Amino acid sequence: MDQRAAVRDRPVSATPATTAADPRVRSALVFGGSGQIGAPLLQRLRQGGWRVLAVSRDAQVDDTCVRWLRGDLSRVERLPVAVDAIFSCGPLDHFARWYANSTVTSPRVVAFGSTSLEVKSDSVDPRERSLAARLAEGERVVFAAARRRGAAATVLRPTLVYGAGRDQTLTRIATFARRWHGFVLPAGAIGLRQPVHVDDLAAAALQACDVEAAAGHAYDLPGGETIAYRDMVARVLRALPARPALIEVPAPVFETAVHAARGIGLARGVGDAVVGRLREDLVFDPAPAQRAFGYGPRGFAPTAGMFERG
Repeated sequence: MDQRAAVRDRPVSATPATTAADPRVRSALVFGGSGQIGAPLLQRLRQGGWRVLAVSRDAQVDDTCVRWLRGDLSRVERLPVAVDAIFSCGPLDHFARWYANSTVTSPRVVAFGSTSLEVKSDSVDPRERSLAARLAEGERVVFAAARRRGAAATVLRPTLVYGAGRDQTLTRIATFARRWHGFVLPAGAIGLRQPVHVDDLAAAALQACDVEAAAGHAYDLPGGETIAYRDMVARVLRALPARPALIEVPAPVFETAVHAARGIGLARGVGDAVVGRLREDLVFDPAPAQRAFGYGPRGFAPTAGMFERG
């Protein structure tokens, strides 16, 4: 490791690690603690009596359970020598690089990836294929580094995340519908989806952390209900106070409209691959996670507040 890495990993003078006075108190290092999954995870760690070091690029306010470190996965102010668990709620590829080179020791690592690893591996969009490849490599690196250290790692792969007003799918739909008083879909957008709430993901991370059998495995984490894409969007619109209309148009008309919207910056990120998947079923099996650590996500019952950033 070079000198700069050694400085970044210099131990903090006093960490919230398990103490002789109270060996029941567990310590955690959390990356992405201010993000959409990290925030509910921190709340659950507080409720569980953990002592947490959380990393954020921006200044945050410490409390009795959580102490914030300034930085990100490329540079952190100071890091502990050891913790009882490391949680990564941000980009898996960045975490994998950090973990492979870090000197922080922990017997347990839980990192979030994405089902995009499977969904986008054969995409017509090279950017999506690149994302899938980075996710696959991230998983490989995390598991290899954990084996080398004698640690136990678990990777969790959410499906379509919602609930904190920060996601790039349902919240974008809600924002567009509020602004334009409606949302347009192509006829036949009946591909199945399994939206998963951020708090269910936070619960899963803690559950997996405490189950030895989950070590060395990656688990898909779908939501508790499988629903057609158009019906999912319809529920989002019904949850909004103004009840924007869902407008379905012939597929060629929709595709023409999307191309025009891209030209004026209204449909950034909505590529041909995204449009094509509206008719495809993206369904994942929750049974392995249920058997391993009791994963039990809620059904899809959105409220307006779930699409407003807190």
